[in-house]
Amino acid sequence: MFLSDPALGILMLVLFIVFLMLGFPIAFTLMALGVGFGYVTRGDTVFQLFVQRTYSVMANDVLISIPLFLFMGYVVERANILDRLFRSIQLAAGWVPGSLAVATLITCAMFATATGIVGAVVTLMGLLAFPAMLRAGYDTRLAAGVVCAGGCLGILIPPSVMLILYGATAGVSVVKLYAAAFLPGLMLAGLYTAYVIIIAMIFPSRAPKLPPQERAGSVFEVAWALATSFFPLAVLISAVLGAIVFGLATPSEAAAVGALGAVLLALAYRSFSVDKMKESVFLTARASAMVCWLFVGSAVFSAVFALLGGQQVVENFVLSLNLSPVGFLLLTQAIIFVLGWPLEWTEIIVIFLPIFLPLLDNFGIDPIFFGVLVGLNLQTSFLSPPVAMAPFYLKGVAPKHVTIDQIFAGVMPFLAIVILSMALLYLFPEIALWLPSALYG
Repeated sequence: MFLSDPALGILMLVLFIVFLMLGFPIAFTLMALGVGFGYVTRGDTVFQLFVQRTYSVMANDVLISIPLFLFMGYVVERANILDRLFRSIQLAAGWVPGSLAVATLITCAMFATATGIVGAVVTLMGLLAFPAMLRAGYDTRLAAGVVCAGGCLGILIPPSVMLILYGATAGVSVVKLYAAAFLPGLMLAGLYTAYVIIIAMIFPSRAPKLPPQERAGSVFEVAWALATSFFPLAVLISAVLGAIVFGLATPSEAAAVGALGAVLLALAYRSFSVDKMKESVFLTARASAMVCWLFVGSAVFSAVFALLGGQQVVENFVLSLNLSPVGFLLLTQAIIFVLGWPLEWTEIIVIFLPIFLPLLDNFGIDPIFFGVLVGLNLQTSFLSPPVAMAPFYLKGVAPKHVTIDQIFAGVMPFLAIVILSMALLYLFPEIALWLPSALYG
């Protein structure tokens, strides 16, 4: 053998990046490289390792909640509950400057707590809220930025699927992660909303007020709209999150109740059918299978990478830089920011984060805090050009006269707000750590 084991480990990582750029399926590429390099260096024992890692992934109780939360989200999406929600919030926010944009952000934040499916939220709001803002005379760039940024909130706001995957990868409590991500998620949504209101006040032409005929005629109309559309979904989401955060149920148990509640809510609105149920089940199975195979591939790849000493090479290199904790955080977040251009957040979480996680103890960084910071950072992977997925989702459903350049220009201020949020979290870690500390000690 011409190369040492650590050199083979680094070669394996480099080959994965090359195959990734060539468009090979990620999960099966990970498995093939892991088994191939493992067989060359360790012989038949790699097959035992493959079986053990596959079983440990499939037996992970934390991952059971993923298909249940996905099913809950797909049911809410397919049952057209979002239309009712947007209309009720629009009526309630009619007096606020930039009311349509504010209603869009609040709807996105609400829908984010029902589903972490970014593409679905951006697409649905692109069909529902984006044309409404354009008809009302909103600046195209502002309207596009609102839809794209609001649609990405589901990555961070609980019950985020990303946090479940991070918890399973890092071996930390998903319950504490949910508690830690709650205030940063509200902070980001609040900063988005504040920005829109300020723009509407300074430049009224970019976000005109709604004409009187499109506002609520009375307080009773607003109350009825909220009672029939906003509060039922809010109660369902609050019950699911409350049961998790206050320790009344595990994430899997709460997700099961949430899935059942979403079906009952859809039936109550008479907007569900057998065909929509089949679609929701199929989409849930497809997304869950992708996540599970990705997790298996990552587990095999990471195990062989560590056995070859590749992990130790990375750790020694980072430690040789003599970074401070802040320097380490800046380095890791910069790498994650760049990885967000070609990769989905799932690949970043299960493939590249395990390389950084063992180093957290060396720098005295709380893995809960690190996970929330990663969740904020991953907002940028969906917003930052040139491979930002949220603008492309919106472009797919936007009117033909709306260009991708206009959408990219619209998301840039919101990208700056995400970076501001990360800076605030750096400066005031209590934003993430106070609630889990207060609840769990």
